[in-house]
Amino acid sequence: MAGITVTEDNRKDEVQKKDPQSKDSGTDSTKECLTNGHAEEKIILDGKAEQNCCVGEKGQCTMEKKEDKEGETKENEEEKDKEVLLIQDTGFNVVIVAPGIEPFDLPVSSMELVQEIHQVLMDREDTCHRTCFSLQLDGTTMDNFSELKAIEGLKEGSVIKVIEEPYTVREARIHVRHVRDLMKSVDPADAYNGVDCASLSFLNTITLGDILDKKRSKPDSVDCTPPEAIIPNSKDRPLLPLHPGIKDLKGSRCLKVLTYSGWNPPPGNRRMHGDLLYLYVVTLEDKRYHVTSCARGFYLNQSTEDEFNPKPSQPKYLSHSLIDLLNQISPAFKRTFSLLLKKRGQKHPFERVPTPYQVYAWMAPQPDHQVDYIRAEDAFSTRLGYEEHIPGQTRDWNEEIQTTRELPKTNLPERLIRERAIFKVHSDFVAAATRGAMAVIDGNVMAINPGEDAKMQMFIWNNIFFSLGFDVKDHYKDFGGDAAAFAAPSNDLQGVKAYFNMDPDGLYTLGTVVVDYRGYRVTAQSIIPGILEREQEQSVVYGSVDFGKTVVSSEKYRELLQKTAAALKIRPHKVLNSKEETIELYSSIECKGIVGNDQRHYILDLLRTFPPDANYLPVEGEELAEFMKNHGYPKNHRHKLPCLRQELIEAFIESRYLAFVKHAALHFQTLQKQPKKTEEKAALTNGHGCDENKNKIDEDEVTEEAKKLVETMTGSQDAVSRKTVEDDTREIVRKAAEASGSMSETEFSITFNPDVFQPHVRHAEPESEMFQKEKDLVKKASQHIVASQIPLLINDCLDHTSSPVDGITLSESMHARGINMRYLGKVAEMLAKYPTLSYVYTIAVSELICRSAKHLFNHYMQGVDMMNTAAAISHFFNCFLGSYPTPHPQVTADESKAAKRKSKRKNKHSVVFSIENTEWSSETPKSLWKKIIDEADEYYSYVLECDGIDGAMEQYGCQRVALLRSICLKCGVQMQLKEYSLENKGRPCFSEDDIVNVYPIVKHISPRATDAFHFFSSGQNKIQQGLLREGYELISEALNLLNNVYGAMHPEIAACLRLLARLNYIMGEFAEAMSYQQRAVLMSERVLGVDHPNTITEYAHLALYCFANNQVTSALRLMYRARYLAIVCHGENHPEVALIDSNIGLILQAVEEYDFSLRYLEHALQLNIRYFGSESLKTAMTYHLVARTHSCRGDFRSALQSEKEAYTIYKSKLGEAHERTKESSECLAHLTKQAVVVQKKMNEIYKGEVNSTLPPIQIQPPSLAGVLETLNIINGIVFVQISPDDLEKFKQEMSKRQSVEQGQEDKPAIDGSPEADKDKGDGDKAPAESVATTAVKETTKVEQTTKATVEVPSKPVENVNQNKKDDSAVLVEGIALA
Repeated sequence: MAGITVTEDNRKDEVQKKDPQSKDSGTDSTKECLTNGHAEEKIILDGKAEQNCCVGEKGQCTMEKKEDKEGETKENEEEKDKEVLLIQDTGFNVVIVAPGIEPFDLPVSSMELVQEIHQVLMDREDTCHRTCFSLQLDGTTMDNFSELKAIEGLKEGSVIKVIEEPYTVREARIHVRHVRDLMKSVDPADAYNGVDCASLSFLNTITLGDILDKKRSKPDSVDCTPPEAIIPNSKDRPLLPLHPGIKDLKGSRCLKVLTYSGWNPPPGNRRMHGDLLYLYVVTLEDKRYHVTSCARGFYLNQSTEDEFNPKPSQPKYLSHSLIDLLNQISPAFKRTFSLLLKKRGQKHPFERVPTPYQVYAWMAPQPDHQVDYIRAEDAFSTRLGYEEHIPGQTRDWNEEIQTTRELPKTNLPERLIRERAIFKVHSDFVAAATRGAMAVIDGNVMAINPGEDAKMQMFIWNNIFFSLGFDVKDHYKDFGGDAAAFAAPSNDLQGVKAYFNMDPDGLYTLGTVVVDYRGYRVTAQSIIPGILEREQEQSVVYGSVDFGKTVVSSEKYRELLQKTAAALKIRPHKVLNSKEETIELYSSIECKGIVGNDQRHYILDLLRTFPPDANYLPVEGEELAEFMKNHGYPKNHRHKLPCLRQELIEAFIESRYLAFVKHAALHFQTLQKQPKKTEEKAALTNGHGCDENKNKIDEDEVTEEAKKLVETMTGSQDAVSRKTVEDDTREIVRKAAEASGSMSETEFSITFNPDVFQPHVRHAEPESEMFQKEKDLVKKASQHIVASQIPLLINDCLDHTSSPVDGITLSESMHARGINMRYLGKVAEMLAKYPTLSYVYTIAVSELICRSAKHLFNHYMQGVDMMNTAAAISHFFNCFLGSYPTPHPQVTADESKAAKRKSKRKNKHSVVFSIENTEWSSETPKSLWKKIIDEADEYYSYVLECDGIDGAMEQYGCQRVALLRSICLKCGVQMQLKEYSLENKGRPCFSEDDIVNVYPIVKHISPRATDAFHFFSSGQNKIQQGLLREGYELISEALNLLNNVYGAMHPEIAACLRLLARLNYIMGEFAEAMSYQQRAVLMSERVLGVDHPNTITEYAHLALYCFANNQVTSALRLMYRARYLAIVCHGENHPEVALIDSNIGLILQAVEEYDFSLRYLEHALQLNIRYFGSESLKTAMTYHLVARTHSCRGDFRSALQSEKEAYTIYKSKLGEAHERTKESSECLAHLTKQAVVVQKKMNEIYKGEVNSTLPPIQIQPPSLAGVLETLNIINGIVFVQISPDDLEKFKQEMSKRQSVEQGQEDKPAIDGSPEADKDKGDGDKAPAESVATTAVKETTKVEQTTKATVEVPSKPVENVNQNKKDDSAVLVEGIALA
């Protein structure tokens, strides 16, 4: 389906909308058929249809397989472009004729399903009350699941009739549900309760309506005063503005009651008269009606509450739609319902589409709980989504998950269908698993082993298997007991993720979801067919069930795992079992292979897929390097399952490969000095062919040279010359391999044995030199974290490539560099040494405190019974965040006595076992903080120098609101939205009524849209070559593919929209930029959360584009919102706030609010001096802006002082001749002149010369265009001038780079990957992996060739030759906020 456009009646968006039968966009075909028995057949047919049509349309087509991941050569590029052409679907208009309304045109696309037209009609304001209809073309009914291009005779202008169909019980129930959904479609209750994938969005509240509807007009005199709380240095952190405009969001009620009547189901004799079901309605006028649903529609009957009389009443008002019937019987309904539809129509489609995964809000207003019988019925039925509407009832999750993996993937249409099906099934599975896990903990599911102790119970619900994170039957006794059992599921999930992303043929992983809820950890897994009928021991054909006593293997598994082991860098290794047999494994020993009854080969228990972390596994007789000992390693950990992350393994191998290449090159040069210059290294090729692409190589010149040499060595030679120097070359390879720690002498090969340092594993040759090498390699990889990755993180923060905003972004930064969270203490310790990183240090310590508190919270909650949950949570929060020394838990005495009596005869079936537990109530702030300090020391080995919240604020600059937000997000607590007096020492801050809800924290894998990712990458490459148009087209295509796979909502789509907005902006399409960015903001709010760091960035971008479109007030409101969210996340001390303040200050200049402008700019100046140094160009720029504001206020003396500072910096950094320096000195001259004139006149007045009046001072208010130009500069948007010759050089330089860059194909995720998103920020930043990373570097190179002196390559900001555009200007952009 083509990309969504906002225009066209919002038609495309609506296609992606929610059909009441399937919470899904466009995958209905897949979903419906997946869940009836004939899954594979139907979808494959679909795929074939799609493929054949493509071939038919465009003549013969060749579509390559996706082996082109590595080294995309020219041909592959062309192939790709062909594929792009193939999926360009054709759009045309059809005329829809529906009963009771005027015919209207509807734009459709040839690749859509008929089903999607259905959805659009059920969503349109004038047809939304119909659900039971068919579409007819020339008198024949169209099949719902066929594509439009497959329908004969359907062309531009065809007339499609909407024909009302007779109801069945199923259709009648769907209709009632749809009516109820319409009536609550504008109510935010679902978003706050976290149901049906609804979530919040406040953009249109902030901008007072849709910004795209506003006319481009000059700003009127509007009140631009910033809210009190976000004026610089304000100490207030109010929480109410977090969810603005809540009061207006309340939907008006249309009916008092709509429910199924107590007379259901119809008795036999009435069924024969066609009664399907009975409804009971109470209207706003307080009239009561009983309604019969029959095949022809709905009519009133004569029943009452106590008497059944199914005869139609007079008049009976028979209507095909329930809404038509209600319109006739209740004028109030008619009025309120049409208002509601209007309100619903004003919402942006992105505010209504369901998100793929549930997003929970950590704040919610006092719940307004209204009667809703249909909701009540849902809660107690076991339905999940629309199970009752699907053939085959409960879903066989495992079958669906594995079947979608088996779909064909030879060409693009097939891959799209496959990825869409995988994603859809996966998001449904996550929703089902989450619901099941909550039901398990809440005690609503019967255990399959009810006789056992509560901790040991296991559950099956809706074909999903649930187990708790406790050490059952001492399974993990030697590994750390419950602590190990708690850590194992998340390790296992990392393993599942690694295997899943490789997408191996013939090897299957289980659907796995880890849910933390009310202090418990629950693992949900799909069920291997047949596993429940037999003992696990019998079914395992590979691996070990009992930690290495019995180990088995099978030929088939060896063959399957050999492929994955190579990709995951797992070293095949031999172990002994209890019968002393040697068995070769291609995974860790715990990993089990089971063949299910469906004959598929499953692999599970992947918790040690990656090698162990030697720094946290003290093993007797094993020494770490001196360097590590000095850092205090190895440290004890509470369990023995610490593993390295996949990202670390990749970074480590990359650094080793670089060492290898450099050594080889060095030896090769010495060899070349001998007469025989030869390039020969066949052995090398197999070793690094694959690695080379994997790794992005530093732009370091030495490496470049080395790489070229190694490549020449790999060049093919004839056999004779090969012989002559074979020995030399072998020697070179041997030396280089030895130097880089390679596991093989003849090639570069680094693979890890995941079973080293495991006392329970008996290795076949524990004394061999090779085994020693394996152990050393794991130690070196573990050392790489402390020696290389943590310093890398610190450096990225120092040069502002990475700028964490809160705990979430800090953990993402660490994870992206392969640093586990247990190193957080070490990271904080290193950050403490750099005063300019004080803000990251504060975030790191706050995160340390919150994570320690979370560990305690989980343990604390496990003992609390349901009755006291709210009291316990509010008590914990009082102890953690309040300054009141003695908060009392709100448990009434008789309640706790009753609880004691009850717990003695407590049933064994409830998971939430309370062992007479009221010990939570004896917690005090003092005791809790002591535990937090111990926990931080024990787990993160970091010594906190504070004994309570006040100490933490003083010592580390932590902020209460940020800690409250962080702990709520980590523990899944929803607080009431109101102002809390957190500083109050006189009474506790929280009462039990402030705890609104607890929600689950869900971890799962994220299936990727691979083709979209490729388009995105090649689009980025094109942009980096300065080919903006082509890049733009590729990225737009990526957006189409993303929509195809993920539906309308997904973080990666938001990232894609943001990039398209930025490209439009650079190309001067301001209105387009604003439209794309608006969608990016809405989507970020919906899928990530209204206060997620990415959302803050999106708001700041949108503000800039609004300003460019002359919507100054909207721009200010958006900037105020961004600043508010930023200070809630991390307070004012942060370089991001400096950037936001500079933006606000500039926009306020534009509306001539100079006093406020000055406050913001001076604050920005303080922060820039603190974080960038008093000598930085950023500081100079801010001085210049402050001077500008002073001069606008007529205060020339202050203006002179500021401008002098700016001039001094420019002169010392850029030299006299630089344009910036010249500008600054001109500015100084002008200011001096003005100051002199003013001073003269003042003197005259003082002397009492009567006729003196102050001359008109020349103050020119800044023009909007001028302000916009400055905004572009401070936000790092660079329009660079390049002469044609330089452009040619630039292109050549880039094409050289291409080979190196190619390796970036395997990067984590689209620009929305956490990595890229963190790196938003000021001009001084070159964002990691963001669009124009290389462009930025190249920009600066090009500028150096154009004789612009530049401070450092990573600072594209200040070296702008102020927007002097001419025809040869190429726009390259340091997408600095991206």
